[in-house]
Amino acid sequence: MELTERKKQILKVVVEDYISTAEPVGSKAIAEQLSSKVSSATIRNELADLVELGYLEQPHTSAGRVPSPKGYRLYVNELMDHKGVSEEDAAQINATLAEPMAQAEQVIAKAGQMVSSFVGYPSYAVADHKSAAVVQRFELIPVDETSFIAVAMLSDKRVKSQLLHTQLPISAEKLPEMSHLLNTHFTGINVEQMNGRLMNLSDQVDGQWFLLLNQVVEYVGDLLTEANHQQVFTNGTSRLLQFPEFHDVDKAHNLMSFMVDNKENLPMPQGESPVQILIGPENVNEALKESSVVIASYDIGDNMRGLVGVVGPTRMDYATVAARLSYFADSLSRMFGKQELPPKEETKE
Repeated sequence: MELTERKKQILKVVVEDYISTAEPVGSKAIAEQLSSKVSSATIRNELADLVELGYLEQPHTSAGRVPSPKGYRLYVNELMDHKGVSEEDAAQINATLAEPMAQAEQVIAKAGQMVSSFVGYPSYAVADHKSAAVVQRFELIPVDETSFIAVAMLSDKRVKSQLLHTQLPISAEKLPEMSHLLNTHFTGINVEQMNGRLMNLSDQVDGQWFLLLNQVVEYVGDLLTEANHQQVFTNGTSRLLQFPEFHDVDKAHNLMSFMVDNKENLPMPQGESPVQILIGPENVNEALKESSVVIASYDIGDNMRGLVGVVGPTRMDYATVAARLSYFADSLSRMFGKQELPPKEETKE
């Protein structure tokens, strides 16, 4: 059965009324909000059809209806009014981002805190590599007969160094040759490929210097593993307790524990869409099956992007959350790319 415009109107009213009140929506409330006059009997018939089609559900204890995940999905895709941020929201976001923060990690951690505060839901923030970092250049600097500094310049422009000690004396004159060997064979590749190339060189490099190569490759392997690890910051998990859906302590505890103990498994956006919405069962992880997640991404530069997500009940104010996340992500992209904040938008309330 194809949805008529009237059915879509009724579904939109039910979703928005339920988002606002957390109470099942009855035919009388719908009739008051429809633009055209429709009898209660007709509305009840339309509601029955929407239940049969899977867009609405009827709680056993109520004559009203509530949206299903399928209903929320149609609402988000077709019926939701797209909002902009208010001038007040824009000013608050811009003022917070204007505060000095020394490092990208600090900005990302702060981003999650700000988003949770602005939208009123728990949030998470992630620094994500668009592609895995690799070493672009090596340099070995002598210190004394049994130690040297290994310097690695990474593809994301970070420079890391470590003092390494050897069991046997080393010649400072030999280190430039070993640096050349590392730059020839071990740049631009991942850790597994590095280990393979190291084995291939075992017959070509004298034992003492092979041990030195092995030390450097082992150090850089740990470095790249750490550099490519996604760091996830969660904020405001206790905000879940303010929603009726999470007054059940066990249900709230399960989701809050997941966000703290399994935060690496929170959803990451797929594809290029700047804002993505996952509703209920669309979330892969069982802990999120009765929740919705809105995710936005922004460009950090240096082969990295930032992600910020909001977690809440399926009865989420999708339009407001999506608008604020979109503006926030755009602000961060501009800040990282051009050291400026986005222009104020006209208020769209």
